[in-house]
Amino acid sequence: MTAQQAPCRIKRRKRPTWPVPVLTLSLTAMCLGGAYTSHAEVTEEPASASRATTGSCVDRVLDGMTGPQRVGQLFMGGVAASKPDQERIQVLRQYHVGSVFLAGRSTSGTTATKALVDGLQTDADTGSRHRVGLLVSTDQEGGQVQVLSGPGFSTIPSGLVQGSWPTAKLRSAATVWAKQLKSAGVNLNLAPVADVVPAGLGTNNGPIGRYDREFGHTATTVTTHSNAFAAGFAQADVLATLKHFPGLGNVRGNTDTTPNVVDSVTTSQSSSIVPFTSGIKAGVPFVMVSLATYTKIDPRHQAVFSSAVIQGLLRKTLGFKGVVISDDLGNAVAVKAVPPTDRALNFLSAGGDLVLTVEPKVIPSMAKAVQDRMARDAAFRTQVDQSVRRILTAKQRAGALSCG
Repeated sequence: MTAQQAPCRIKRRKRPTWPVPVLTLSLTAMCLGGAYTSHAEVTEEPASASRATTGSCVDRVLDGMTGPQRVGQLFMGGVAASKPDQERIQVLRQYHVGSVFLAGRSTSGTTATKALVDGLQTDADTGSRHRVGLLVSTDQEGGQVQVLSGPGFSTIPSGLVQGSWPTAKLRSAATVWAKQLKSAGVNLNLAPVADVVPAGLGTNNGPIGRYDREFGHTATTVTTHSNAFAAGFAQADVLATLKHFPGLGNVRGNTDTTPNVVDSVTTSQSSSIVPFTSGIKAGVPFVMVSLATYTKIDPRHQAVFSSAVIQGLLRKTLGFKGVVISDDLGNAVAVKAVPPTDRALNFLSAGGDLVLTVEPKVIPSMAKAVQDRMARDAAFRTQVDQSVRRILTAKQRAGALSCG
């Protein structure tokens, strides 16, 4: 959000014939590997039991999922951390949404947050008779962007303050913060911020600098401290997310509140890319893609809808094998001119994996559009298979998926 891995070797198998799925959705509710090749048949009914008993845990679970269950894994929907809206929660359950984002602000503490998360996890789906738990995320950066506070949670200082600490101190502190999230049932943090805000731009940078979210004003400082933050979370077995690729440090407008945010500075060779390059080499499991347009990388598309950014720069050039998550495709003003269905389709087609929307009410139309495209587009089906596999692999790493 803006203001607020050892390789797996999967044997290729011949893809079965694709049956056209029923378009009415069901109303019931890390190994960071090389390029994943799916052999699963995505239908309205689970694959045969004989196929589900072979292969890895992720293979078996994926084979056991219905079409709507697979599509649901592609979405992360927002839930108010302080006072959950049951209508929105019901949407998540109806459409098998596999991940949730705790949004807003809550001062309820770890015990109350755990009770909320446990309630959400109760209705998690199953695949091949195995429970597929939720990825539960939040924005726990520090300073003005800390969703969860109260008893059991530390008051986390801003990114700029964290960036002034020795990296050993930050890593140790991040481990503590991660353990607090884990005790509250949160297994994914949408942090650290890897954006480099030039000192000359400072608080004129709307999404990051205005809120002191950056670790510093040089690529060196941001790299060492974002790595330390992520390493602390890895030590506590909570997944971390580098954001906002390929960097929001050189913009002025905040994509949450401003349309047509453009970065005319960043190139694929810019030093501001270095924190992402380093974090990816260190094995960070998630990368969030920004909603700005980068004229020197792809002038025709916002990064979140750009195959040049996601498949080219992030996947091919930097070698990222984990989960690519969008910035908010629900409420952000930067995408308001794009119909919700196109937001989801364009992001997934560009190579993204997990659609984040703070507003779950757009998920039904998005999910139907994804199923429609899958029914007629074999290449898109293959991309969806790869995305679901990456997400399930991340869940396995987070302890939300087990075939033991």
